[in-house]
Amino acid sequence: MTTELQARRLEVLDEHFRSEVDHDWAACLGTFGGRPHYEIMATGQVYDGDEEVLAYYRAQRTAFPDQRHENVRYHFADDVVITEFDLLGTNLGEFYGMAPTGRSFRVPVVALFFFEGDRIVNERIYLDAASLLGQIGRAEVLAFAGDGKS
Repeated sequence: MTTELQARRLEVLDEHFRSEVDHDWAACLGTFGGRPHYEIMATGQVYDGDEEVLAYYRAQRTAFPDQRHENVRYHFADDVVITEFDLLGTNLGEFYGMAPTGRSFRVPVVALFFFEGDRIVNERIYLDAASLLGQIGRAEVLAFAGDGKS
């Protein structure tokens, strides 16, 4: 990868992160090349295309309107930029049908941004969803039928 392409990808990622925080969805979707694709590995959720990705962003920012990134670090490879950061937010809106708790979270995240040229084609997120749910007071979501009665 050339130094020029690496610099351009960093600019695109800076715009991507900034537009997420600013809720500027047109700018955010504009950082993707063609059809945006978004994967959350902890839950298996996949969002494909403008409408699905936009719906995800809107739902997430309804639940956590102050969601933001801190301590972003970048690691460059040929077709992917690996980012590490702290994700923070406060549960001030409905989250998957549950009332807001008003509690905040901070979880480490690894996000892989796959590129074609200087545009993102896939964002793949790895995070500790259990810690996020526990911090916002929703640990009951983690309960499963492990009591032998199912």
